[in-house]
Amino acid sequence: MTRTINLKLDINATSHALAVDPRATLLDALRENLALTGTKKGCDQGQCGACTVHIDGRRVLACLTLAAQAEGRQVTTIEGLAAADGSLHPVQAAFLEHDAFQCGYCTPGQIMSAVGCIFEGHTGSDSEIREYMSGNLCRCGAHNGIVAAVREAAELAR
Repeated sequence: MTRTINLKLDINATSHALAVDPRATLLDALRENLALTGTKKGCDQGQCGACTVHIDGRRVLACLTLAAQAEGRQVTTIEGLAAADGSLHPVQAAFLEHDAFQCGYCTPGQIMSAVGCIFEGHTGSDSEIREYMSGNLCRCGAHNGIVAAVREAAELAR
């Protein structure tokens, strides 16, 4: 017999009532219960950053966060980053401008981490950007484009 818990999660400024296994991760709740598949499941061990989302404005790995831990907090996924009118977030636009992706699988996590990196003020140099983005892996080797995109978006944010 599978036990469930009832949660109310605020995802991308919309409230969702869910019944999930108490062991369900935020990543699985997003993808399987809410069909928000922009957040990717990469390693499922907190090592690749593909599942990066924001909780209360801070970046977290959704594969290492229980869904229950997000109750009563504001969760933002890649789907919630663009403006209501569909215009791209400046980081999303910079990623396009700098071809900061190849296969695109890591891109949602990279973008969410980049937004966090800028918000946290860790964009003083390319080496600082690389350090604070190091938890997000790109197996295609688009790191130079990613750093350029983060640098440009950070300059626009100042």
